[in-house]
Amino acid sequence: ASPGSTGGGVKTTTAFIIAKSLYANSTNKHSGAFKRKFPVSVIWKAFNLMILAFLVVIIGTFILCILEPQNSFMQLLFEVTSAFGTVGLSTGITPHLASLSKFVIVLIMFIGRLGPITMATIWYQKKLPEARYSEESVIIG
Repeated sequence: ASPGSTGGGVKTTTAFIIAKSLYANSTNKHSGAFKRKFPVSVIWKAFNLMILAFLVVIIGTFILCILEPQNSFMQLLFEVTSAFGTVGLSTGITPHLASLSKFVIVLIMFIGRLGPITMATIWYQKKLPEARYSEESVIIG
């Protein structure tokens, strides 16, 4: 999906930045497009997001393989990938999944819609800065 859409999963701009960065790295050039250079922080964020998305799909598929041994790996991988991208496609096995497996699919849909980085940072505790009074110069005399 594109960044402004309601689709989930890895956005088209993230995939584009990763593709351009890999190409630039292999050709020893700066990564960018349309006469603009991508900031290194954006490139790192794109790669982190892709890795987290990959982990969500792999772990979700692994869990479903354990919970649903009667289904093939490809069916379960397709279901998880479709759920992560909130695509709406199915191989037809979803109604026949156990309740726990359906919960896993729903959780993957939620993570895919919200975004893996958002879900990963929910539990990150940022230290709040201490409140301080601002300084003021006072005329004495």
